[in-house]
Amino acid sequence: MLATMRARYAHTNVIARDWQRLARFYEEVFGCVRVPPERDLSGAWLARGTGVDDAHLRGVHLRLPGHGAEGPTLEIFSYTTSVEQTDPVANRHGLAHLAFGVDDVAAAVAEVVAHGGFGGEVVSENVPGVGRLEFAYVRDPERNLIELQRWS
Repeated sequence: MLATMRARYAHTNVIARDWQRLARFYEEVFGCVRVPPERDLSGAWLARGTGVDDAHLRGVHLRLPGHGAEGPTLEIFSYTTSVEQTDPVANRHGLAHLAFGVDDVAAAVAEVVAHGGFGGEVVSENVPGVGRLEFAYVRDPERNLIELQRWS
């Protein structure tokens, strides 16, 4: 990093088929909190910046839990026109998953499923030099990967 540049993590973006439904999932399951205003953005400036012709998107930012009022957000947007992709897999190049620390991994898996997501196997292992990890990979209602983890 350049000595003159300061960086601070701001947000992670998820493009959703239905931004309202996906935002409710993250609010109900993980306690994320909406940060007004809702966005309804379009125009030549957005098309230039995103590289998407006639870009028009709607969505919201959700404050992630555990970092206070100035913490990073999860930005959930839907474009008027979007491109489908295959389900993310853990070993694909690029961004792979969101991770949430939880008190009870099995209970968190059950919450994900109860709110329209997809469950995964809970695994527990001693990680040499780090501690005991209990975790599961699950998917939100739009099949994005989420890691639920508890270290002890």
